[in-house]
Amino acid sequence: MKKFMALSAITAGLLSSVNVYAAEDLSTMFSEGKTSGQIRMFSIDRTYNGTAGNTTHRNGTALGGNLKFETAAYEGLSLGTAFYTTNKIASSPTVDPTLYGIDNNGYSILGEAYLQYKRGNTTFKGGRQKLDTPLAGSDDARMVPNLFEAYLLINTDLPDTTLIAGHVTRFAQGTFGRAYGAGGLVSVTSGYSAWDASNQVGDFVNMGTYAINQETSGVSVVSATYTGIENLKIQVWDYYAHNILNALYGQVDYSWKCLLSDKVKPFAGAQLIKENEVGDKLAGRTDGLYVGAKFGAKIENFTAYIAYSQTTANEATDAATENAIITPWGGMPAFTQGMVTRHQFLAGTKASKIAASYNFKDLGADLSTTVYYASFDMDANSGYGVTRVATEPGFDIIYNPEMVKKLQLRFRGNFPSKFAESAAGDTGWNEYRFIANYNF
Repeated sequence: MKKFMALSAITAGLLSSVNVYAAEDLSTMFSEGKTSGQIRMFSIDRTYNGTAGNTTHRNGTALGGNLKFETAAYEGLSLGTAFYTTNKIASSPTVDPTLYGIDNNGYSILGEAYLQYKRGNTTFKGGRQKLDTPLAGSDDARMVPNLFEAYLLINTDLPDTTLIAGHVTRFAQGTFGRAYGAGGLVSVTSGYSAWDASNQVGDFVNMGTYAINQETSGVSVVSATYTGIENLKIQVWDYYAHNILNALYGQVDYSWKCLLSDKVKPFAGAQLIKENEVGDKLAGRTDGLYVGAKFGAKIENFTAYIAYSQTTANEATDAATENAIITPWGGMPAFTQGMVTRHQFLAGTKASKIAASYNFKDLGADLSTTVYYASFDMDANSGYGVTRVATEPGFDIIYNPEMVKKLQLRFRGNFPSKFAESAAGDTGWNEYRFIANYNF
């Protein structure tokens, strides 16, 4: 909060120091600004099942969204701010926690408040903002996304190349992270806190404090993305989480024309994550390696792919996180993740996924459908109960009605089996979600 207040004070000082003529231009900067936002209604219903005997039925419905204002640029300078909110409108006695804040109550947050300055091909953006990078991201799967306090430099001087250097100081967990409750192994390998994912929602918290309950100097990041070869994209990211770990992420995506038919457009991708402990090693020894690959094809409005990934295994004496992939700040780029199940980052897991989608636009409906099946073959030394193979089938239907412009209706379902297992038995569930988004 002190850094945010300091940034606000500096910005106010800069604006108050300009002359009268410039102040008139600054007034225009605000009058020509742009307002945007989204109204979101989200309803979720989950019924547990499995041999462990858990038959809990929980649900919830929330109404909220965001309202954003961005000024026009003046001499390359612009400002932006966004307000996010979620509000409970219905729930069963057993509340699904992922739509709300602490104690399952609604909340509001000033999620974005930034200064942006562009000169030539270089842009600086500093303050509260939404990030979507491989290992630090918004993970906007419920009502309020993850948000960050960050300071970024973005440069595009080199042809077909985007370079980013920045530092992230604080993290405001969104509502989805509350699925992981008190944290632990599954939480910290699924994008959230190792020690508390229930009560750190809705506030900007030091990056280290959020992840492992120890304050750190944040996370420094650099990246390079190259698109200079037709149909090829290469990206490399490095995250230095001070006194915790260094994480290297790389991804290559390529598509081409099929020699047998112009209607068939194959594509393939590969990804890698390598983590190592650094500095004071506050999360303990870390030596995880994850590799993934994806291959698919698009035939007119039909797309299908298969994916496979593997994470290095632990020895029997290793800590559970030693060879796992730790990702406590919302990053979840894996080709093999399910809608809910993210066990692919547990040490020793071999995961696979098959998915297919169809777009009905040529039949006159702005409707797309996706079905998938993911499987997670876990190692005996993963540290996660006695589960050895978890599976998750699911579907996703998106409809944009012609009669109401900018409205999107979405219906999703996921049905994990053996998501968790102990001596008492296994646990899974049937979950359905209905989401209505109106953008303006």
